Amino acid sequence: MTKIYIYCLFEMGRFQGVYSSLKAIHRDALRLANRGPSEVIMWDGNTAQQPSLTTLRNALKGRQDVEIKYRTSQTYVTIYKTKLKE
Repeated sequence: MTKIYIYCLFEMGRFQGVYSSLKAIHRDALRLANRGPSEVIMWDGNTAQQPSLTTLRNALKGRQDVEIKYRTSQTYVTIYKTKLKE
């Protein structure tokens, strides 16, 4: 059986799309979150980090049904990782 992970993107609670590529969802999440004068911060639970593809990959590695938020002072974007279930 093949494990297929998908990544769902939400902007302020509104569904934006489904991805199978971390690179693509990271790019779109930064594009949607990067509005206004403040910088984008990646939140994994209670931990804040600078958003990068490497930190996103490490935060999601080995986990499923997890949420990562990209936040600024004006908006937030949520990445949700889950596994396709049969």
